[in-house]
Amino acid sequence: MPSRIELANAIRVLSMDAVQKAASGHPGAPMGMADIAEVLWNDFLKHNPQNPSWVDRDRFIMSNGHGSMLVYSVLHLTGYDLSMDELRNFRQLNSQTPGHPELGYTAGVETTTGPLGQGLANGVGMALAEKALAAHFNKDGHNIVDHHTYVFLGDGCLMEGISHEACSLAGTLGLGKLIGFYDDNGISIDGEVQGWFSDDTPKRFESYGWHVIPNVDGHDPKAVAAAVEEARAETERPTLICCKTVIGFGSPNKRGTAGVHGAPLGDEEIALVREELNWKHEPFHVPDEIYAGWDAKEKGAAAEADWNERFAAYQKAYPELAEEFERRVIKGDLPQDFAAKADAFIQTVQKDAKKLATRKASQDTIEEFGAILPELLGGSADLAGSNLTMWSGSKPITAKDADGNYIFYGVREFGMTAIMNGIAAHGGFINYGGTFLMFMDYARNAVRMAALMKLRNVFVYTHDSIGQGEDGPTHQPIEHMATLRATPNLDVWRPCDGAETAVAWKAAVERRDGPTALVLSRQGLDAVERTSEQVADIARGGYVLRDSEGQPDLILIATGSEVTPTLQAAEQLTAKGHAVRVVSMPSTSTFDAQDAQYREAVLPAAVSARVAVEAAHVDPWYKYVGLNGKVVGMTTFGESAKGEDLMKHFGFTVENIVKTAQELL
Repeated sequence: MPSRIELANAIRVLSMDAVQKAASGHPGAPMGMADIAEVLWNDFLKHNPQNPSWVDRDRFIMSNGHGSMLVYSVLHLTGYDLSMDELRNFRQLNSQTPGHPELGYTAGVETTTGPLGQGLANGVGMALAEKALAAHFNKDGHNIVDHHTYVFLGDGCLMEGISHEACSLAGTLGLGKLIGFYDDNGISIDGEVQGWFSDDTPKRFESYGWHVIPNVDGHDPKAVAAAVEEARAETERPTLICCKTVIGFGSPNKRGTAGVHGAPLGDEEIALVREELNWKHEPFHVPDEIYAGWDAKEKGAAAEADWNERFAAYQKAYPELAEEFERRVIKGDLPQDFAAKADAFIQTVQKDAKKLATRKASQDTIEEFGAILPELLGGSADLAGSNLTMWSGSKPITAKDADGNYIFYGVREFGMTAIMNGIAAHGGFINYGGTFLMFMDYARNAVRMAALMKLRNVFVYTHDSIGQGEDGPTHQPIEHMATLRATPNLDVWRPCDGAETAVAWKAAVERRDGPTALVLSRQGLDAVERTSEQVADIARGGYVLRDSEGQPDLILIATGSEVTPTLQAAEQLTAKGHAVRVVSMPSTSTFDAQDAQYREAVLPAAVSARVAVEAAHVDPWYKYVGLNGKVVGMTTFGESAKGEDLMKHFGFTVENIVKTAQELL
């Protein structure tokens, strides 16, 4: 049987060889954390290489995602569907081994990491999801949800502010099955971190309410194993294991320096590493005895088989809960009657149309959907009373009682969004989180990561424009709609009334391949009259809300609070003898996904006179109105005044829309 150091050396050598072949990458972290990974994966991690999606597996996250070759090495060695050829193709086009771990590319990778600190925050979300699901589904003698979340992280993760946001909340919520391994090697890209990172990390995490195990020798398997045992015994608090390691361990000339962080070692140094580690094998060759020492297929299959037996007993004892668990957690399906009930609610909203803010229409929809979706998990970044994200059935999750459906995230927009990403990646919930649209900026990179990972999140962004008024330009979003719409795989909805809001929520809940942003007004908006056909067409993202007799000679396009004045402008233009069509386009991405025939029917190419109206940056709308069209929008920041005064000041009036349209006719 190979020694533990020989098993760990397999990670080191595979990592340095793959980086060398790719001529780029980060060998230092995998070489430095190899001993920790060997202990965790061989002695503690509960997983099944033959079924990477087994629901009760432990979750492993490499938050310092630049060290991706550690992940790929252990997945390959333990028996996942990741061949040696894929390791040879590290960082190459269409390989299963991209430069940073990516969800959906590699079996066994739980989340996409690379932007530092976010993997740690994702881990908080996964541990939170585990705790909440366990509180709901586990019964005496039947623990069907019982797994840990393990996170590798480095100095860079802890320097990023998101680590404070997420870890502070993790301590408050008592996430006892979250265990972090801090790779305290003292080196980052620029050199020795003491010059710019001198925090007392153990005291910092103790202040968050974490259990901290300091000064663990990360190259001593017995010390690492003892620390993990201690961490697992602590069930009331998350644990940070502070591991002292040497970056690039095994490299005689580059170990302990920034030179091994993010560049290939070079052929000469790699030869010296092989001598240092007594590794006598050619690149990308692992001896059979090393594979045997790592192979986790049999142990993993046994662990899953044991869980299957326990779940069968659970099904007999609690058949209704077991059925719900299968639907929500194993399959991720919606209730069979969700679509019908949602459609009925949409029709009721349209029938009983009334003036209200779309943030209130959103809350009304949450009230309806929450009653039929037990998996709906809400939250807000300290703005619940403004975002209107709570409903009558909201129950906060706390450290002592996790059987809830609402999270008070505190003023942590970035942390909230990255935690939501972890919850979504874990499974079992459809989660939504609210803040002001303006503060999406704080969360921007986590929103991007949600779209990149195709996660089923709902971002509730209220106070959508200058129309919110007196808080002034610091709180009035201008470029944010353009930023969101430019994000691939993110559906963005800006509804104009209750019916469009309900449709947007239904689309967000039903979407399984990416996140949705709901952009909602603070101020009350008039309800719009529609036919049943128009109500059905809302789901297509853009539709004809008011049409002319015969072919129009002018098309007005609007969203959100600007739909009503645009309809009124159309009436005045019609009275002046113009044939005017009004298109409501609450979701440009959804409209763009429709077939060409439908898009042409709504926006016929023959009609070149077009005006778009939206209290946001003008640039995205030239895609629909053409360079010769007009946009009534924003090109400056807002001002501090009442919302109605600002709308008039910046030209979002019937008179200005009419004037702008007439310039084209």
